[in-house]
Amino acid sequence: MDARKEAQRQLSLLERGCEEVIPREGLLGKLERSIGTNTPLRVKLGIDPTSSNVHIGHMVPYGKLRQFQDLGHQAVLIIGDYTASIGDPTGRNTERPPLTLEQVKANAERYAEQIFRVVDETRAEVRRQSEWYGNLSLAEILKLAGTFSLAQLLAHETFRDRYEKGTRVGVHELLYPILQAYDSVVIHADVELGGTDQKFNILAGRDLMRDQGIEPQCAMLLPLLPGLDGRKMSKSFGNDIPVTIGPDEQFARVMAIADEYIVTYQKLIFLESAETCEATARRIESGENPMQMKLELASRIAERFNPSGSGELARTEWERRFSKKGNPADIPSFACESAMDVCRLLREAGLTASSSEARRLVAEGAVFANDVRLDDPCYAIDPAAIPAGGLCVRIGRRRYVRVVCL
Repeated sequence: MDARKEAQRQLSLLERGCEEVIPREGLLGKLERSIGTNTPLRVKLGIDPTSSNVHIGHMVPYGKLRQFQDLGHQAVLIIGDYTASIGDPTGRNTERPPLTLEQVKANAERYAEQIFRVVDETRAEVRRQSEWYGNLSLAEILKLAGTFSLAQLLAHETFRDRYEKGTRVGVHELLYPILQAYDSVVIHADVELGGTDQKFNILAGRDLMRDQGIEPQCAMLLPLLPGLDGRKMSKSFGNDIPVTIGPDEQFARVMAIADEYIVTYQKLIFLESAETCEATARRIESGENPMQMKLELASRIAERFNPSGSGELARTEWERRFSKKGNPADIPSFACESAMDVCRLLREAGLTASSSEARRLVAEGAVFANDVRLDDPCYAIDPAAIPAGGLCVRIGRRRYVRVVCL
């Protein structure tokens, strides 16, 4: 096998969906050496268990990690059980509240279960920071911290912005990029993956490895996936598509993205070739109805994060509910014991988080009872008047409950 030619082939595949590779020639050289010596590259990606909530935007780097696996390289997942106690300060304007070890452990287990829907667990090396930080002495920590200057750390945009605005920056937060960098030293990473917002932390790893006399890792940075409203996908924005919400809801949320992001999702989630993405863009620009393209995309996403066959079933259900205006096959039931207004019912049945949200949805005309729009937030649901088959109450075409009388 021509190692150089194969390395170039692999790099062309790995660059799909990437924003930046640092340095590109360095990664090409690592790939060529890997192929020539039959030694897989060690590709690092951290799990930040500050939360158990994972959305498909988080999964973009894990899709790239799976691509490395499929090319024969070694995935190394770092569970940040120590850095989680700090919390990644990137992009935050305040300190994070500390987590207990029990919270970190529970989050990590839940996070990992979702990651392994994409990453091949049987071919992944899973490491915990506690393996090395649990035995690191204070003298060693101080020596590690001493390899970076305050000026270097304040070059981190988040730290700099907060410092210039007079917002508190905890000394412990300054340790976050240092600890993440040391992970790369311990596992001898050849490549580290992350979103573009992780550039500073990943490059800190290159600096520390160089300082320790180890060949620096390469950085592969991936763009942040846009959410339903075009901003970066984030639970705090309410524009996310969680991994665990189930194929039907995933499908429906993908159908809600703007047409302009169809190509972006193809590129970042499925790592489609430039030719395929350009062909999709041309179809949209030519005036072709993007509905079919979005249906295909939604089906593939539902299939990717759920058991086999989920995509097709989700599409069938969506078309039945939205195209044919039917109700879902399985609607959860809520037993109504006494008369209550519709806003209270929506809250107690779990369709809304609060009565105020329910009132807003009624005002927007989004609430229906047996397909009759309700415009009065004080509309009373009387158990005595509920039909034998129950009363179907819904918000739009996504949230349903069948109210039954005990």
